[in-house]
Amino acid sequence: MSRCGSVRELTSWSAGVADPGAFPYDPVVDAFHRVGKHFVDKELLARLDEARARVAGHDERARLLRDFLDVALDKWDGRYDYRSYLALRLLRLPDGTDDPPPVGGGDARRVRDRLVVRLVADAVTFELASAAKVTGLLPEQRPGRAVVAKRCRLGVRAAMPALARLGLTETIDDATPATAATALATVAAGLDTTGDPPLRLSMLPVHVTHDEYLFIRVLQAYECVFAGVADELRAVVVALHTGSPAPAVDRLGYARELLGTAGSLFSLLATMQPAAFQTFRQYTEGASAIQSRSYKLVESLCRTPAPQRLDSVAYRSVPEVRARVRDGQPTVDEAYRRAVHEGRLAEPARRMVAAGMGRFAEALAQWRRTHYGVAVRMLGRRPGTGYTEGTPYLAAVRDLPVFDAVDPYPPRPTGDRPE
Repeated sequence: MSRCGSVRELTSWSAGVADPGAFPYDPVVDAFHRVGKHFVDKELLARLDEARARVAGHDERARLLRDFLDVALDKWDGRYDYRSYLALRLLRLPDGTDDPPPVGGGDARRVRDRLVVRLVADAVTFELASAAKVTGLLPEQRPGRAVVAKRCRLGVRAAMPALARLGLTETIDDATPATAATALATVAAGLDTTGDPPLRLSMLPVHVTHDEYLFIRVLQAYECVFAGVADELRAVVVALHTGSPAPAVDRLGYARELLGTAGSLFSLLATMQPAAFQTFRQYTEGASAIQSRSYKLVESLCRTPAPQRLDSVAYRSVPEVRARVRDGQPTVDEAYRRAVHEGRLAEPARRMVAAGMGRFAEALAQWRRTHYGVAVRMLGRRPGTGYTEGTPYLAAVRDLPVFDAVDPYPPRPTGDRPE
């Protein structure tokens, strides 16, 4: 539908009772997809702003519509950033406006696993649809078939840990990358339940470059993974405070397993074409992963950041996390020290917990190094978006200690590169 068509749909909606359940999402999303969020017609944006003012009620449909319009209008409002770019609130992921979710148990873990599978499956489904020329979405700088096949293979691999935890790995036929990706899409479709985040509404690229779709979906999956890691670390703190070493080690092990998924996602992200990345990133100024709340929660739950780190642009970009740290947020490092000092972690429990912390620290350090490697490939020495210095910043922070209370992880190996 044309821009005029979407405006007419909006006008008709606003002229009626403005029922949130009847909002014309499809023509509006189509209008954004046609040109990219950065280039959406100002008349349409003005009508969306007027529509937002008409949304009444506090039920789920009204909340969904408000959240969607806030994401669609972030540039119009002058508050575009990493979290609105990724539509985190639409995906019900931490975005800095609510308190952190409670410490997660089995149900919370399954919810996150399902979302990761759905996000990755959607990314590879788009790759297959583009290669088959059955979609006109994001038509510029499409990759060749070899890259598509690699993305399908790596996407399935990235989803496998979550699929295994959900008990669904046997449904994936890996005869070829395309058949495995198709099977993954079928599994993901079966994971949809009432009330699940609407994935289509969370895909509003700034441009029409093909690779931005992959970029957004992978970053959304990262946010889901790190929100889960933060939940596990909070549970570790609780377990150590109550003198329960076995649950603490189990939680550390699960958090480490989640970081393995994050590493696989980097291999998928590394297939992005640098030229394509440079095309769309010029329209993402103001949005940078340095604004990731979930990652800062993970880092600050491991140990209290040093004063200079807490005063850096990284933490000033997440003021609610910074305030939480300054208010004395408990950390795994502090909980471990106190448990040892107060006699709640006698040998060999102390060694068991220390080993679990060391393994987690090694996994997080590896993630940082891989992040740096991918960023160098994409950015070189160019500045980052979000008014950051880019790869020099990542180089400076990649070797920050994860914990102070246990032996550091092994020395950094050379030649760390994603597949």
